[in-house]
Amino acid sequence: MILIFATHNAKKLIEAQRILPTSVVIKSLVDVAYDQEIIENADTFEGNATLKTDAIFSVFGEACFADDSGLVVPSLNGLPGVKSARYASDSMPVDHQANNDKLLRALKNESDRSAYFISVVCLKLPNQTELYFEGRVTGRISVSPQGDMGFGYDPVFIPDGHTQTFAELGPAVKNQISHRARALNQMSAFLLSQI
Repeated sequence: MILIFATHNAKKLIEAQRILPTSVVIKSLVDVAYDQEIIENADTFEGNATLKTDAIFSVFGEACFADDSGLVVPSLNGLPGVKSARYASDSMPVDHQANNDKLLRALKNESDRSAYFISVVCLKLPNQTELYFEGRVTGRISVSPQGDMGFGYDPVFIPDGHTQTFAELGPAVKNQISHRARALNQMSAFLLSQI
């Protein structure tokens, strides 16, 4: 089975390849030479994942999937939320350090530093059926960035049950417990049931 993953992010691609069944060939947007930006202007993670799969399916007509992920901080009224990638600025490329700096400033005097990562994966099949898989991981925001083995908010997010950030724990641990891993594991189970 071939699946197009609606991402240009090489780290996301590697993560998906490690989790999904080896019988599934995953092609990124780089692999299929798709370089157009997909506007993610929905107000939910599910909505943005759907926008991406719809855009890719309309061009290639093949099974595809996309995720929309973000960090939710309840004490900040759910921010950064669906705007996680562009929390500090709408400019491209995404400035992860600026996002982390803005988040830490916003929480400077906040005692409730609880947070969770959420990932919603939309899988669109050749018959245009859409299936959704959601993963979450709860934790808290550190007082300063720690570690260099991650991306995005990994240097400031400490998952429950751990004392180190995702960026300190590294990909082996993150791929087992992350929000995206949990959503992709659900999708993997579905795909295996179809083979």
